[in-house]
Amino acid sequence: MTLAKRIIPCLDVANGRVVKGVNFQNLVDAGDPVELAKLYGVVGADELTFLDISASVEERSTTLGMVARTAEQVFIPLTVGGGIRSVDDVDALLRAGADKVSINTAAINRPELISEISDRFGDQVLVLSVDARRGKTPSGFEVTTHGGRQGAGLDALAWVEDATSRGVGEILLNSMDADGTREGFDIEMITQVRSRTRVPLIASGGAGKLDDFALALDAGADALLAASVFHFGTFTIHDVKEFLSKKGYSVRL
Repeated sequence: MTLAKRIIPCLDVANGRVVKGVNFQNLVDAGDPVELAKLYGVVGADELTFLDISASVEERSTTLGMVARTAEQVFIPLTVGGGIRSVDDVDALLRAGADKVSINTAAINRPELISEISDRFGDQVLVLSVDARRGKTPSGFEVTTHGGRQGAGLDALAWVEDATSRGVGEILLNSMDADGTREGFDIEMITQVRSRTRVPLIASGGAGKLDDFALALDAGADALLAASVFHFGTFTIHDVKEFLSKKGYSVRL
């Protein structure tokens, strides 16, 4: 049986508002996270990802109250990321209503956190967020942290392999080069990461045309995450699913 390909809107939240920019710069207000979450739940999103993009930079934890209010409004799986540093942080988010958590900077700083979380809660709750860009590493792809502001000095493909072996349930691969550009997903990066891991792969960064979604699936993505094209009405989730269905992909219409 073929698993349906998932379409996932992403709410990048800063200072209590959903924002979107290009390569995480020049952020534009896109609305209230709780209202947007409720809307996406109604219009056919398969899951929802809520990323507190300023939490790691400001060295604070994710806003639990906002997560709880968002979780009350959505009846699809909710992944929350930003500022998660410990098993206790994960516990608090799951109790607030998150179904999964996404970690990035803290896992790079202390990779043992991956196995600590998956040992306690199961790897199905753990998404590793990999913000990667082209850089001077053996694979040509480098991991970044702090919302793409800092290079981590880590080879992205080696990191994916290491993290997967420690117990990650999914990889959220965000191309920092493509993020917000609407010029298409980073096909080369998706293909390379797919060749290194068997866990479900969520591709993020660069969606601009309906064709872009099909190309990312062809490259090996299991799910597709997008933000600005949905927030600003370029097309709807239904538009994407209808297009993919006509192309022969399994989606939940």
